[in-house]
Amino acid sequence: MGEFFIEIFGKPHGIILFQLVAACRFTIYLSLIAFLGGGAIASLITLMRIAPSRHLQRIATAYIWIFQSIPLLMLLFLIGLGVPGLLDINVNPWTAATIALVLFTSAYLAEVWRGAIESVARGQWEASFALNIRYSSLLRKVILPQAIKFGIAPTIGFMVQIIKGTSLAYIIGFSDLMLVGKRWANAPVLGSEPFVIFPLMAVMYFCICYPLAIFARKLEARSIAKNA
Repeated sequence: MGEFFIEIFGKPHGIILFQLVAACRFTIYLSLIAFLGGGAIASLITLMRIAPSRHLQRIATAYIWIFQSIPLLMLLFLIGLGVPGLLDINVNPWTAATIALVLFTSAYLAEVWRGAIESVARGQWEASFALNIRYSSLLRKVILPQAIKFGIAPTIGFMVQIIKGTSLAYIIGFSDLMLVGKRWANAPVLGSEPFVIFPLMAVMYFCICYPLAIFARKLEARSIAKNA
């Protein structure tokens, strides 16, 4: 594949472009892991946030408040550099970036999904309680099916923020599009100047994020049309 890029674009542009495209897959992998892992934790936090128990609500609120208040860059520093330095252990950049982004994602998705659940008409809750439907059945059969249509568009929209957030992981040595691009931009190679590399990286991030943004807008417009 590298030879194909070199044959079309020549050297060093073919090599640079090939390495940037290859690095994009790690950006996508990390984004998917963060989304799936963060989504799993966010599901639990959301259920705790809306639970009848005040104790569970406080725990969920504290979790969300903590990880929404800490900037993602600081979270990456703490997990990738701070804690390993304090405990004198080695943490793989993949592991550190994954943990940081999963925590960051879970806190924000939990709020997105809580908002979607609270968008369901209050009368649905009251009618279910009046019929003596169990809380678990109420959520599974009445509330969540309706909340999904409110939450799917902002959830996909937040996926764009996750992808952009991965660009900060280079600071702890995670080899993604940003790190590879910065290395080429700093390399003393003719044709790898920053004014060439950074616009090229911006185009690649745009190509990854734009389809998701358009998809989220279409889903949101469709949801509004159905509720009109």
